[in-house]
Amino acid sequence: MGTTPEPVGATRSGRTSLGEVACRYRADEIRLEDLPMIAAEALAAGLDTPTLCELAGLPRHADTRDIRDAFEQALSEAGIELPDPGLARRHALRRLAARLIAGEIAAGDLAPDDWWETEAETAEERSFLSLIQHCACCVEYTLGLDRQTWTAELRGAALTLTSSPPTDPAC
Repeated sequence: MGTTPEPVGATRSGRTSLGEVACRYRADEIRLEDLPMIAAEALAAGLDTPTLCELAGLPRHADTRDIRDAFEQALSEAGIELPDPGLARRHALRRLAARLIAGEIAAGDLAPDDWWETEAETAEERSFLSLIQHCACCVEYTLGLDRQTWTAELRGAALTLTSSPPTDPAC
């Protein structure tokens, strides 16, 4: 009595957002120094745990082990499990395909990453991955495609991947 109830939507939003961050963290898409600010945003969204508050108070230049430990403890306190690294990587692949379609990245920018290590489970993932080359300059030699054809096929595979339902929507 006499207190304002916590809005249900805010907690769910904070938990969902932190769950997405956990997936991106597991896929190495999140810089550790950004986690304190992400924790502060989760608090503002209504998710509140003791270690989340502690993490939000850490400076960006804090010891990375402290940040990592606090983040993983905060997830545990919030009832959020870290996803399997392979699953997180597959979801990162979908986000990469979406960024390619949106024009946020160019086809040649995909090559320097280690996407070839990703274990695909669907035909759509395999198709997209098969077109990501270790070296963008060698497309003609490895795939037998000119750069324009390769880019078109890569975009088509990205569209197919992002249009397909995710096999596990946990991330």
